[in-house]
Amino acid sequence: MRNGPVRFWAGWLLVAATAALCFPLVPDGTLGARIYVNTVGLASVAAMIIGIRRHRPEHWRAWALFATGLAVFIAGDITYDVTELRLGEYPYPSWADACYLFAYPLLFAALAKLGRGHGDRDWGGIIDAAVISTGIGLVYWVFVIGPTLGDVAAPPLERLVTIGYPLSDVLLTTATARLLTRPENRTTSLRLMGVGAAVMLTGDLFYTTMSATAEYTGGFVESGFLVAYACWGAAALHPSMRQRPDTALAAHRIGKGRLAVLAAFTLIAPGLLFLQGITGAAITWGALGIGAVALFLLVVLRMWDLVQQLRTQAARLGDLAMHDTLTGLANRHAFEERLAAAVAAGTPSVLLLDLNGFKAVNDRFGHAVGDDLLAAVGRRIGAELPEGAVAARMGGDEFAVLLPAPVPDHCEDLAVRLRAAIHRPIRAGGQDLLVGASIGIAGGGDPVEILRRADVAMYAAKADGGRHRRYDGDLDDRAGEEARLGAELRTALDAGEFHLVYQPIVELPSGNVVAVESLVRWWRPEEGYVAPDVFIPVAERTGLIVELGEWILRTACLQYAHWWRQGVAPHRFGVNVSARQLAEPGFAGLVAAVLAETGVHPARLVVEVTETAVFGGGSAVRAVRELTELGVEIALDDFGTGHSSLGLLQTLPVRVLKVDKSFVENVTMAGRHAVIATSLIQVANGLGMVAVAEGVETAEQAAELFRLGYRRAQGYHFGRPVRAALSAAGQVAA
Repeated sequence: MRNGPVRFWAGWLLVAATAALCFPLVPDGTLGARIYVNTVGLASVAAMIIGIRRHRPEHWRAWALFATGLAVFIAGDITYDVTELRLGEYPYPSWADACYLFAYPLLFAALAKLGRGHGDRDWGGIIDAAVISTGIGLVYWVFVIGPTLGDVAAPPLERLVTIGYPLSDVLLTTATARLLTRPENRTTSLRLMGVGAAVMLTGDLFYTTMSATAEYTGGFVESGFLVAYACWGAAALHPSMRQRPDTALAAHRIGKGRLAVLAAFTLIAPGLLFLQGITGAAITWGALGIGAVALFLLVVLRMWDLVQQLRTQAARLGDLAMHDTLTGLANRHAFEERLAAAVAAGTPSVLLLDLNGFKAVNDRFGHAVGDDLLAAVGRRIGAELPEGAVAARMGGDEFAVLLPAPVPDHCEDLAVRLRAAIHRPIRAGGQDLLVGASIGIAGGGDPVEILRRADVAMYAAKADGGRHRRYDGDLDDRAGEEARLGAELRTALDAGEFHLVYQPIVELPSGNVVAVESLVRWWRPEEGYVAPDVFIPVAERTGLIVELGEWILRTACLQYAHWWRQGVAPHRFGVNVSARQLAEPGFAGLVAAVLAETGVHPARLVVEVTETAVFGGGSAVRAVRELTELGVEIALDDFGTGHSSLGLLQTLPVRVLKVDKSFVENVTMAGRHAVIATSLIQVANGLGMVAVAEGVETAEQAAELFRLGYRRAQGYHFGRPVRAALSAAGQVAA
């Protein structure tokens, strides 16, 4: 049933357009030809009436007005034919001309109403329509209106009617051009209306010029009129005619097609001058001069309108660049600018807020509910702000408030009010949700230092159970290394203090590099390297591992793509992924996007996960399976040190088993470690996996591992992790 209206309008258009295009085959001037034309015309009027009654458009008056105009126009055709049949000739002017000239204003008014929409006036589109109408009017003036006015021998009424036709066409051209040039009018219905009007105007142009210079014989020109009728009937039958387009949503732009059309019409004046010059006709200097000046002024006006549009759009873009689209608050960039200005003018304070429990809401109810929650929190923060304060969403579930010149104790009072406001149940996504807030307060120093101190205080508040804390001189020491690292990790990530090193994975016994493992390192300019086992757990607990992990993945993929282009890439490269990353919704989609962005084939990537990360099942296991479906290989890292469940090897699509170095370091000695290492390689081989021995530091260990059946190994014996590319020999080069 849903396809019924679509098939109806398409069927009408096919039949009516075919009938219109076949009209030149009918003998011209016969009674059959007259009946043929009027039948198609009346059928088009009937189709419009059916469409209006069937779809009941909200702007039905405009459609009814157009149908009335078309009916009057067809009445003119019938009057013309009856008069000619009765008298044997066609008197000019006659009542048929009265019908035609009365129909044009009705068609113009209807098209103007249909193309106007709901929104504000688009002055640029109106000017474009004026350019097109002026060009068409100039053509009519040179070939029809001017000669008609100069023909003093013709009766005044005849000259008036003759001039009325091109003037009506110019009027209709304005509405048609406006309809076709408005981007929001690109519904099927309005496009059919515009195409029909354009075809009719083209036929009118040929008819008028032919009637003025030669004998009009109908044929293809009459066929064009019938095509216009068919398009109008189909437009009314199409379901898209129900609603008027919302012009407020349209983008103001000039495409290549529109620019080409405008350029062509602005060149009509010099084109006509050239045509009259080469044909030897009398040059109509006055008309061409006035037309050229009018077109020039319209172009200047259009340029001015474009400049105004660009200014408006620049202001809007500037506003968007400084605001968070989800909450309507200032964004991080705007906040930092306001903070810098406040520091230059005085001693501002900053309250940094982080929501407690937001991730659980996001994981349970989805991102849409999470977005609703963030928007509601933003509104509550804004409602508590004192005069002169600025609130911003800094990213994720982190907000900030700037107090340019706070009175003592005002910061603490505001923090209490903000926590109380946020702790009240929030209705989001049809759920009553409860979240908390940890708030850090800081002031003094430069903008970067103020934000760092507020970050430290906020993490200290989070460690205290989600309260508010003010930064003081010894808070860094009392809060401990984790609070400092939690605050400094963000700064380090923004400042580019992280880099990757690559450790080779080799084939035994040849030592040829077959893969590399990507490892992250943090170099602090003033303090040197921070050990991964120090900052990685902090990044896990604070959630920054998600952003850091994405940077690691993208950087490793870019490096591998570079090696590939140089012809020195190993077979595969590995990237470590944490449990927190696997739990993120859409993690597999992120990996797929990064691979596509960098041009790396999924089969080249090995994602290394720990037993602990996937032991609990749930979203982590789903993410692993989704990665496998992409073609990415999965490696179970440090096997033997976590839960060591053989069930994991059965349920997870693991391809690589990385044996922990604790079972490798004593492999040359008889004992438990050698027995376990032997058992693990047997399990891996039995399950069709590739076993990689980690932590190989001596040639003796490598030889013994090879004897036990290991064909992949990794450790300092083969190469330390380095910031390096691969040499042409396929080895890691310093």
